[in-house]
Amino acid sequence: MRRYLLGRLLRTLPVVFGVVTVVFLLIHLLPGDPVEIMLGESAVPAQKEELRRELHLDRPILSQYASFLAGIPRGDLGVSFRSREPVLGEIARRIPATVLLAATSITVAVFVALPLGVLAAMRRGKAADYLSGFAAMLSLSIPNFLLGPLLVLLFSVQLGLLPVSGYGAGRPLVLPAITLGTGMAALLTRMIRATLLEELRKEYVTAAIARGLPFRSAVVRHALRNALVPVVTVLGLSFGAVLAGSVITETIFSWPGIGRLLIQAIDARDYPLVQGCVLVIALSTVAVNLATDILCARLDPRIRYE
Repeated sequence: MRRYLLGRLLRTLPVVFGVVTVVFLLIHLLPGDPVEIMLGESAVPAQKEELRRELHLDRPILSQYASFLAGIPRGDLGVSFRSREPVLGEIARRIPATVLLAATSITVAVFVALPLGVLAAMRRGKAADYLSGFAAMLSLSIPNFLLGPLLVLLFSVQLGLLPVSGYGAGRPLVLPAITLGTGMAALLTRMIRATLLEELRKEYVTAAIARGLPFRSAVVRHALRNALVPVVTVLGLSFGAVLAGSVITETIFSWPGIGRLLIQAIDARDYPLVQGCVLVIALSTVAVNLATDILCARLDPRIRYE
């Protein structure tokens, strides 16, 4: 197991390096000058040059890239152009909000998808199967930037049940969590159904039923655990989609997380803050995928042996 973990960890290092490099290059290709955005059009050239030197934008791109790489191991992601505060500090203040939203969304998705997927597999070809499939396809067809405003119009504007925006673990969290978790719930429902049906066709399930074990017990005690291995993998891969979707969802509901901070940094052409936000999102995705691989290896020892 230790050898397996070391191998997976070593494979993530090139991914992290590639993400850091691509983010740095892309952010510097964005149109617009952060100095002009900060000072305005009325600033004289001398003021612009002074601020450019202060922000180290007068240095060559390779020199800026080297400084950025050198600061990552120390946790030094630079200073925000907009607030003049350390980037890591600004991101750290927003992480709890994003973690709360992502965790709640994933919890909602799992609690909705697990019973629906199992029910659809056990009632294959019947009304429950068709209804769950229709609901899943409908959920996958509605993007976050459309679902969020629709939920606001229904539950906030028309019914007045939930707040349009805000932050907290209570009522303000309901609509953002549903918006972010709906697509994942639909994907997991179809995945659980497909993998569980595949397991139910195998001989060990048939043998368990032939020995007198009830069909429901054979599904829960034997087939479901093996069916969850690919589902856990998809769930881990979906974490990156949750963080990416949080950029839109947090903006719609004014949720004070990393996603909203990233949009604000892009509007201000705040290079260090954009780089820091994307880097944290990328590292979080890599870490969750690594944890997913470890969990899958625990569930199925054949994975680590291969």
